[in-house]
Amino acid sequence: MRIAIIGPGALGCLFASLLFPKSKSADDSLWLLDHNQERANLLTVQGILYETDKGQERYQIPVFSDLQAINSTDIVLFCVKSQDLEDCLQSYLPLLSPQTLLVFLQNGISHLDIQERLKLPTAPAFASSSEGATLLGPGHVLHVGKGGTFLGFLSDPTERHQKQLSELARILQDAGLDVALSQDIRSQLWAKLFINAGINPLTALYNRTNGQLLTSCASRTRLKNIVQEAETVARASGITISVDPLKATLAVCMGTARNISSMLQDRRHQRPTEIDAINGAVIREGKRVGIPTPFNEEVVLLIKKMEEKYAQDTTMTAII
Repeated sequence: MRIAIIGPGALGCLFASLLFPKSKSADDSLWLLDHNQERANLLTVQGILYETDKGQERYQIPVFSDLQAINSTDIVLFCVKSQDLEDCLQSYLPLLSPQTLLVFLQNGISHLDIQERLKLPTAPAFASSSEGATLLGPGHVLHVGKGGTFLGFLSDPTERHQKQLSELARILQDAGLDVALSQDIRSQLWAKLFINAGINPLTALYNRTNGQLLTSCASRTRLKNIVQEAETVARASGITISVDPLKATLAVCMGTARNISSMLQDRRHQRPTEIDAINGAVIREGKRVGIPTPFNEEVVLLIKKMEEKYAQDTTMTAII
C-alpha cells in the first residue's frame, strides 16, 4: 500500500510516525507532503521525532513539497486544517488518479459536502480520530493520549476504494491504533464535533490544557452548556447519538489531560483557528433546524475577537 499524508501537523506527523515502520518495501511506501518547501527540506533532514511518555523515536520519513516528486499513490490522507482543505484539494486533485482513495481527517463538519462542492470523481472517505497529539516543534509530535479512530464513507464507494479503506484500517491497527470501519461515519464525525466544540475554544480562551478545563467551575459549566447545546442541534438534525456527548467530552479531558488542543496551539502561534468548522458548524446547523445556539455563538464571537487582536498585533509588529 502506497500512502501519502498531506500536512505535517500534529495528526499528520502522528500517523506518519506510526505508519512509517510498516512501510519497508517498494510496494508498501509512505510519504509526507508539505506545501512549505523550506519546512519540507528541514523535516527530510532532521526526520520526524515521535515522543511518548516512554521515550522518543526518530523516523527518516521522505517529505516533499510537490506531489509530482513521488510515485503514484493508493491512498492520500489529508491532515490539513479545515479552512485549507479546499485550496489543498484544488492543488493536488489534478495530479491524482481516480483510482486513488482520498481520506479526509479534519476537525468539524464543514467539509462533509466537499464531494458535491468540488465534484470529486469518486466518493472520498472520512476519518474521525480522538488520538491526543501535540506538535512541540516542526516534525516533533508528542503522543499524549490514546483514542479511537473511525473510517467510513458518506456515499457509496467503488469496490476498489472499499477494499483500500479496509486495508488502511488493518495497517493502522497493526501500527497500534484502535481503528474501526463505520457504516455511519456522519454520526462518528458529530461525536468528535461534540468533543471539539467543548474543548477547543475553551482551551484557547482560557489558555489551558485539556485537563485544566476541569479544574475550574466556570470552564466546566461553559463546556457543559456548549456540548449539550450541540447535542440538541444534532438530535434535531437526526444524528444518531450512541454515547453521551458530555460524558465523552469529560473523559477526553481526563484522558488527554496534558494535551494542548489544536486551537490552543493556533492561539499560541497566532494562527487562524478552525472555529468556523467546529462551533460555527453547530450554529449553522442550529439555524437550519430552528435550534438557538447562544453558548456556541458566544465562544465563536470571543475566538473571532482573539484572532482579530493577534492579526492586528502581527500587523503592528510588521510596521514597526
